[in-house]
Amino acid sequence: MKAVAVVGNPKPGSRTRDAAERLAAALELDCEVIEVTALGPGLLAWGDPGVTAAVEQVRSADLVIAASPTYKGTYTGLLKLFLDQFPTATGLAGQVALPLMLGAGPAHALAPELTLKPVLVELGATCPAQALYQLDSTYTTDDSLPRWTGRWSRIVLDAAKARTAR
Repeated sequence: MKAVAVVGNPKPGSRTRDAAERLAAALELDCEVIEVTALGPGLLAWGDPGVTAAVEQVRSADLVIAASPTYKGTYTGLLKLFLDQFPTATGLAGQVALPLMLGAGPAHALAPELTLKPVLVELGATCPAQALYQLDSTYTTDDSLPRWTGRWSRIVLDAAKARTAR
């Protein structure tokens, strides 16, 4: 099963990337990582070879982790620029997607569910689990990831396996 984490943090090597990699590891998946910030100005036009290759890398995955810090209650514009490269309704058709966001406090806990999950679904992805929101100050030490995986991992992995069986 192929997994790809798309990290929409403007800072390379961020906590957002770490959280995405931890999620993949908790699901016992080998996961490729795309740091959207590395795609640079190619995101601002259509047809950039690096961006096109990254889009194809995501489209070939069985499971996509879309990860972003919470900026003003939603995902980053950087991640939005990348997601805009995918065709509506078919860009992620048949893929399993997991929205993951880190934030400074509990006030934005619904951000991944209300802002990131809908755009993934609009692109055709299946999001079979509740989005994961973690506090950026405690995600490495709190129980948010084990609680999430305890509840959702089987559902997510079964959905991804069903995709690979097609």
